[in-house]
Amino acid sequence: MSRIGKKPIAIPDGVEVTVNGSHISVKGPKGTLERDLNSNVTVKVEDKEVKVEIPSEEYGNLHGLTRTLISNMIEGVTKEFTRALEINGVGYRAQKQGTKLVMNLGYSHPVEMVAPEGITFDVPSANSIIVRGVDKELVGQTAAVVRSKRPPEVYRGKGIKYVEEHIRRKEGKTGKK
Repeated sequence: MSRIGKKPIAIPDGVEVTVNGSHISVKGPKGTLERDLNSNVTVKVEDKEVKVEIPSEEYGNLHGLTRTLISNMIEGVTKEFTRALEINGVGYRAQKQGTKLVMNLGYSHPVEMVAPEGITFDVPSANSIIVRGVDKELVGQTAAVVRSKRPPEVYRGKGIKYVEEHIRRKEGKTGKK
């Protein structure tokens, strides 16, 4: 049995968890999330707690995963998930136009991205982007797509990187002496 899977998940005030077979929906002040779970995992809501159970050790790998997915859903509808990105490079900048994110990244054209449903982009300064939303998986995926538009390069450090990411810089070629 998974140690993480055994732990019950506390349901905070203002959050409603509904289980219908292998489908779970979580409603909270920030929004609603729904997910289809594996049919071999049983989810029960009792006394402001969610408990995840498996029929046998054969499904032990799904135990902790399912519990963590439900926990992230509950956390997401109470407080949003955010992912911060930083742009480095001369002339590289981002701006928000409506729901679109427009970035100048050294290409011959500006790169435009439309925010997926449930995601918002914040641009506090020209060199920083904050991706926020209630679905942790979608926030991480959207931030990865934004980063992939110009990944950081190791010689000059130019590009888009996560704020907490550390880019190991390489030395350039040395000339003959």
